[in-house]
Amino acid sequence: MSKALDGVRILDFTHVQSGPTCTQLLAWFGADVIKVERAGAGDITREQLRDIPDVDSLYFTMLNHNKRSVTIDTKNPEGKLVLEALIQKCDVLVENFAPGALDRMGFTWERIQELNPRMIVASVKGFGPGPYEDCKVYENVAQCAGGAASTTGFDDGPPVVSGAQIGDSGTGLHLALGIVTALYQRTQTGRGQKVLAAMQDGVLNLCRVKLRDQQRLERTGTMKEYPQYPNGTFGEAVPRAGNASGGGQPGWILKCKGWETDPNAYIYFITQAPVWAKICNVIGKEEWATDPNYATPAARLPHLKDIFGEIERWTMTKTKFEAMQILNKYDIPCGPILSMKEIAEEPSLRKTGTIVEVDHPTRGKYLTVGNPIKLSDSPTEVKRSPLLGEHTDEVMAELGYSHEQISAFRTAGAI
Repeated sequence: MSKALDGVRILDFTHVQSGPTCTQLLAWFGADVIKVERAGAGDITREQLRDIPDVDSLYFTMLNHNKRSVTIDTKNPEGKLVLEALIQKCDVLVENFAPGALDRMGFTWERIQELNPRMIVASVKGFGPGPYEDCKVYENVAQCAGGAASTTGFDDGPPVVSGAQIGDSGTGLHLALGIVTALYQRTQTGRGQKVLAAMQDGVLNLCRVKLRDQQRLERTGTMKEYPQYPNGTFGEAVPRAGNASGGGQPGWILKCKGWETDPNAYIYFITQAPVWAKICNVIGKEEWATDPNYATPAARLPHLKDIFGEIERWTMTKTKFEAMQILNKYDIPCGPILSMKEIAEEPSLRKTGTIVEVDHPTRGKYLTVGNPIKLSDSPTEVKRSPLLGEHTDEVMAELGYSHEQISAFRTAGAI
């Protein structure tokens, strides 16, 4: 069966996480991703956080599946000739260098357009145009600059960054959408274009409900679904809201049986209005269904702390999975706090390809996250990440170079 992006060739100048997230997703959909790396070193994550000496780290392998690796010295004049040949043959160039790095290599937008006017140049940067556009940005910096950290955590504590890599992987996902969109537009115009995904912008896009709340706060001075209401105080900016839901249905994380020894024996519980009477029956507070202090969503808001306290007394008598089984019978929205160990061992995630076991020639078998997007006509096969420079000769031959020319390039240190 063909793949959605069969025939699309990606020149991958990315490293670490944000760019490789993007190009891995495109590779999963069938694009031929050629990863350009430095000879002898490669992507820095090959050696970061290693768990096996002298073997590509999980950090690298889990972000570079389905790609081919070539090693090219971009400072070598003959190496630049090889890059020019690749630019002429590829559809998209993806990079997440520091600002200006591609220009300093001699591959400005204008030069790339001369070589291939159909080329799409896609970039991850920390900030968009503005006072900080030349600053280098990493994951947690992006979370802070994009508004996530200031609104995460409990109101009596410091800002907190999320365990989800919304700055790096989140921006990579945004960039992948931009690339596919530009490829589609090229079918109409025949022209390439620049695609920019700034990490600050990507984080803010994922925090849009907090920008919504900032405007509500400025108009009303309070937000009744936040835990600060009615006894706390609101300042000028959206506060940290603990485990409160970002929507209109109040929710909180509650202890379950075994919480004293299991740090993940918790459940997220939402007091959804349509099932309020069922919630009251389950926890043994039937009278709340008709009590004017609890019967309506507006009446419940000042009592949320007490309500969740009473629900927690019930959840503490059940394991998180027992609570899930009971609550789902009544369509009460909830979800267990799953540890990474539980997720890794969940059979249903293996069956859907969300968790995949991959065999690597030097590290052996390991688990990785599979394609989170499922297409019925383009199933994803997760293939191992490439060894450093594994496909250099193969790609050079596809560019039309003879065996003798490839040997000469290698002798010259270009590859």
